[in-house]
Amino acid sequence: MPFCSQCGFLVEADDTFCGRCGSRQPVAVPPGPSPLRAERAAPPPPPPPPPIGADPMAGINPRTATILCYVPAIGWIASIVVLASARFRHDRLIRFHAFQGLYLFVAWLMEDWVLRPMTLMIPHLHIHQLVEAVLLGMSIFMMVKASHDEPYSLPLFGELAQRSVAEN
Repeated sequence: MPFCSQCGFLVEADDTFCGRCGSRQPVAVPPGPSPLRAERAAPPPPPPPPPIGADPMAGINPRTATILCYVPAIGWIASIVVLASARFRHDRLIRFHAFQGLYLFVAWLMEDWVLRPMTLMIPHLHIHQLVEAVLLGMSIFMMVKASHDEPYSLPLFGELAQRSVAEN
């Protein structure tokens, strides 16, 4: 911070007059680039944000996209994003995994909304827990298969997914 040229009182860099004595302050000329400052140039500005409407899957590799389609409870979101993505529009294997992940999620919903209420009415019948464990095992199994880039078609869901990919 600069000081007054007359009385030495502390003034701001953009002050025209001193707050204590009232004398006019000289206009400071901004220093030009010196050789030392040229060496210590400021870092480049951050890259601009992606344009609106840019593909949200542009930075994700195909293996990660297929694994995300099978994550329980949130895989359906990844599946829809993969299916809507322009990047994976022509990749049949990734679209197959996205559809199969969606159908697996529909099975979770059917278990949760239909099978569970029906079996809760019957005491000591816990079929919904068995179905839930099987669906969880299928999700984990498919995440492992997708992480190894091994195409695998689940018995019922795979057939539906293959039909869905063939229609598009």
